[in-house]
Amino acid sequence: MPSISVIIITLNESSKIESCLQSVAWASEIIVVDSGSTDNTTEICRKYTNEVYQTDWPGYGLQKNRALGYATSDWVLSLDADEFVTPELATEIQKVLESGEVDTYKIPRLSSFCGKYLRHGGWWPDYVARLFRNHSAQFSEDIVHERLLFSGKSGILKQHLKHASIDNLDAMLSKINSYSSSGAQKMVARGKTTGLGSAISHGFWIFFRTYFLRLGFLDGREGFMMAVSAGENTYYRYLKAYYLAKKQ
Repeated sequence: MPSISVIIITLNESSKIESCLQSVAWASEIIVVDSGSTDNTTEICRKYTNEVYQTDWPGYGLQKNRALGYATSDWVLSLDADEFVTPELATEIQKVLESGEVDTYKIPRLSSFCGKYLRHGGWWPDYVARLFRNHSAQFSEDIVHERLLFSGKSGILKQHLKHASIDNLDAMLSKINSYSSSGAQKMVARGKTTGLGSAISHGFWIFFRTYFLRLGFLDGREGFMMAVSAGENTYYRYLKAYYLAKKQ
């Protein structure tokens, strides 16, 4: 059986990290890179692994590459702290590792919004490339919305990864603020020009696409709330990019 390293980056994830760690207790090694948690995240992690490292925060992509640098197994599974592997997915992962037909596998991800798992609006099946042969891939260096960079064909697993994305409205607002700020920095770094008009038009388009074209309305009240939050995230990202560029 090929060995597998699970890599996780954390920051104040005490409410969710234990479920994540419990779901991968079968792995050959678990590596956690923490960026200064002030709660008991690291104490919880040390119950499951001795490989807990603390460092600064350079952005999602670079931080995941740091965690990847500690992995010593044949394969790597990258997880966020609010994700967990179902028993069915764990069984499927162990089976595909034995065959090793490709170097990278994408996993369908089922995400929840305010307590409801959403299956529309672009949230499902949300394939994410997370399982790969060690030394065959790395993460992009994006501050936010990083992606796995790999070459060649990828396989697709059938069983899904569960993602406890947004628990409540406070978490939604916090994520909008954080993601829109990081996204604005990314836009300015790429030289993209914005303004109030583009913020309004892009924000409305994202809401319309999410709620109507991608059938978010089929998820009921939570589907509407999610579509609004997606539009707001884009609206504030464009506005923040405008003021950030103006300041610079």
